[in-house]
Amino acid sequence: MEEQASSSEASSSSSSQSKPQVQPSLDDCLNLLRGKRDEQRLAGLLLVTKFWNKDDHASIRKVYDAVGPQFLHRLLLNGMGKGIDVGGNNRDVYLQLSITLLSAFCRVPQIAASENMVTKIPLIVETMSKEPGSPIIEDCYEYLFLVSTANEEGVKTLYKSGGLNVLASQLMILPDGSHMIELAMRLVQIIVSKLPSENVYSEYPTDLSMVVSAVAKQFAVLQNSLKFEALYLLSAILSNRYSAPVYDALRLMGNDVWSTNMRIGIVAILQNRVAPSHKLQALFLAECVISIVGEGWLIGEMNLTGSQVSLPADRCILLVLESSRVEIAVFLNDLAYLKYEAFKAPSNKENILLKQSNLGVAFSLVEKIIKLISSFGGEESAANAVINERTFTKLISGLNETIGVILDYLRDAKEHGQMKGNDLLAAVRVIGSYLAEAPDSCKDKVTELLAYMLSIEGEDELSPFYSIRCLLPMLCQITLKTGGCKILVSSGAFREVVGYLIALIEQINYTSEDNGSIFLACDTILNLLLKRGQIKFPLDDPSFIRLLAALSHWPEGMDDVSIIMMASSICSLILDLTSEEALLNHPDFTSGNISSLSKLIERSFGMCGQDLISDDAKAEVDLFQIITSAYSSWADRFPRIRQAIESSGSFRFRHVS
Repeated sequence: MEEQASSSEASSSSSSQSKPQVQPSLDDCLNLLRGKRDEQRLAGLLLVTKFWNKDDHASIRKVYDAVGPQFLHRLLLNGMGKGIDVGGNNRDVYLQLSITLLSAFCRVPQIAASENMVTKIPLIVETMSKEPGSPIIEDCYEYLFLVSTANEEGVKTLYKSGGLNVLASQLMILPDGSHMIELAMRLVQIIVSKLPSENVYSEYPTDLSMVVSAVAKQFAVLQNSLKFEALYLLSAILSNRYSAPVYDALRLMGNDVWSTNMRIGIVAILQNRVAPSHKLQALFLAECVISIVGEGWLIGEMNLTGSQVSLPADRCILLVLESSRVEIAVFLNDLAYLKYEAFKAPSNKENILLKQSNLGVAFSLVEKIIKLISSFGGEESAANAVINERTFTKLISGLNETIGVILDYLRDAKEHGQMKGNDLLAAVRVIGSYLAEAPDSCKDKVTELLAYMLSIEGEDELSPFYSIRCLLPMLCQITLKTGGCKILVSSGAFREVVGYLIALIEQINYTSEDNGSIFLACDTILNLLLKRGQIKFPLDDPSFIRLLAALSHWPEGMDDVSIIMMASSICSLILDLTSEEALLNHPDFTSGNISSLSKLIERSFGMCGQDLISDDAKAEVDLFQIITSAYSSWADRFPRIRQAIESSGSFRFRHVS
């Protein structure tokens, strides 16, 4: 018996050694999970994590139903040191096991959307804030992402739990291109897209600026699809209408690393073969960055830390201009087709608005480049050291070509009777900004379209205003020469300038921008009047009579020397075109206006006599000489004005220079 037993045992032992060990089945785990004691459940959970497939949602659901949400909650609390069983060396095990399980369970959308999962978000956020370098962090990110995408309450709970603050701080230290940084970026994207922007941007501007800085690094260093996610997240944050506090926070950062990283990332997008939508988004982002740090950002170093690769400092401005030019040509062509050929299509209006919006960004970038180029050659221009003649020539050539394309678009609009549109107004704005610096560019087209451009209205305007404001710097420049004055007079465009000036000075209050426009309009009209003998000037044009009346009242109640001298000089030149008798017979002029003119010119003489014009105020001195010279010419034709001035004794200062 003993031999048989021994033989049987030997046979059994040999048999067991030859057979592989049986792995526990899902049913074995489920039986343990349904046990009454925690030890059984823990054993079942430890077993199930070793063999289950995280994509097998049916099996995950069975495990979740078997273990129950209450036990999971207790396990998480114990792992965090908040449960009943807070002692021992098992806390780390409990914490890792609970979060691994929660992350896995949330792969089932119905579980992720449940209230039980949403209510655990604050605990997960707290764990992340206390364990930034722990191996469980990746599962924490998985959990937060799955719950936040499955249930809108999850996003709200994440935000209220300080999730944005935790994400911002950890984005700075997570490994470049890691799955964790990908999830962190997506969580930020969910927060800024799903929650009220007015709250998020006002409550967490510093955290959002930290996010921008961290994501900008990923945008610069990555060369995979995550680079595009970084691009769209940065654009979403910075292009929001409530992003001003974030802009301020970025300006307060102690270095410009984030903006350099932006430049590197944007250049990489623009110089490579990527989808047109990605290039357009890169231009959107470039416009945002320039709004924060200024146009000088377009020129600068592009060296990644630790990298031997270096790009020329002018690469960014050249790429941004070239890409903007391409977009402008495409959008103008598309808009012309939609407006004039496919106008009956049902989705036409939405397409036009979208393309106008995109066009506005490209226009804005071109304007910023024009502004930067206008500073070249100045003593304080940093661009002088890095922009050579070849690059400058490329920029000017590209701008000339694009301005020509825009003028062609306006000519097409004119031929179709289009006088109103934000796209037309934006086109005029770009043309005006460039021609203010290069007034002789595209001269024939500008001459042909000048009157039309001055008559263009924005969608919400009742009469032309902003188009005139945009073109005033250019008009002031071209009227310094006789040829420019002839263009303004022959086209009748001077009447638009006169009407604009009257509208501004008759306002009760006007802004500093209005003030600048007023003096540009005054200088333009002054240039015309000073060259009246060299051009065919309409001596009896009623617009000047209305301007004379408006200017006579403008300085009333003011002590500003520049306003008094400018108004008096223009009035003096207009008076030289007519006579007192003719004025009093004009329906737009009254005897009260004569009295106001007398007081105005008397004040200008008096100011010089009281030494209110400083020796270095050359502009005012020049204006005074215009006034005295004109007065000598027309004084005999205006007896009432002459009598008022000479009786005051002011005219004895007419020879002061």
